[in-house]
Amino acid sequence: MSAALNTNLMLPFTGIIICLVTFWIGQWLFKISNGLFIFHPLFVGMILGIVVLVVWGKIAHLPTATVYTKYFTPGGNIINWFLQPATIAFAVPLFKRNDVVKKFWLDIFLSLIIGSVISLFIIFGLSKLFGLSDQSAIAMTTQPATLAIATQITTSLGGEAAITSLACILNAVIIYAMADILIKVFRLRGSKIGLGLGLGTAGHTVGSAKGVELGSVEGAMASISVVIISIVMNIVVPPFVHLFM
Repeated sequence: MSAALNTNLMLPFTGIIICLVTFWIGQWLFKISNGLFIFHPLFVGMILGIVVLVVWGKIAHLPTATVYTKYFTPGGNIINWFLQPATIAFAVPLFKRNDVVKKFWLDIFLSLIIGSVISLFIIFGLSKLFGLSDQSAIAMTTQPATLAIATQITTSLGGEAAITSLACILNAVIIYAMADILIKVFRLRGSKIGLGLGLGTAGHTVGSAKGVELGSVEGAMASISVVIISIVMNIVVPPFVHLFM
């Protein structure tokens, strides 16, 4: 059996099947649990995917890293490729409410740029406080950007892309799950622009999806925050890392 599993790892569609099945299970659990946040499809898919690869490695007598490589190329990287067009698709709600962007463009850009730079210093400080290695610290500093962008920045700087992925996904799931509570506690309903920017900044594309659920303005603001912060991280993080690490 182990030899068969070892051979089947080479099949191009293996990674695709793992991604689709684990995500489908997450959708099913999320539905029957009435939207319980720990069963968010993205989070469940990630956890189940890890379990599948670890168990597969044990049965096939292979290191988990080897199994992951076989899963990702070919197969899993095809699913990963769709992150980029999915991110670009958030330009659609932004285009629909570009009237708001034109009216408040200065407030939007300044708040996002200043906020993302401050978060960069806070994340870096916490990473050092908890004694993370340089590779892990790099991975954490890029996670304010959306997943597709953050992992690319992390890889180019020699960080651990897997840690970045985990941080981005956890951020997204937590924000999506707690959005209604946070909106109520901090009384964010009074500003649709601020609410949308907050959801996109903290929850990335999943937070933007929540913004779209709340309204067109919230969705547009969430979308523009994902784009701008990703651009800022692309520009700011490399010199920041070389200066402080």
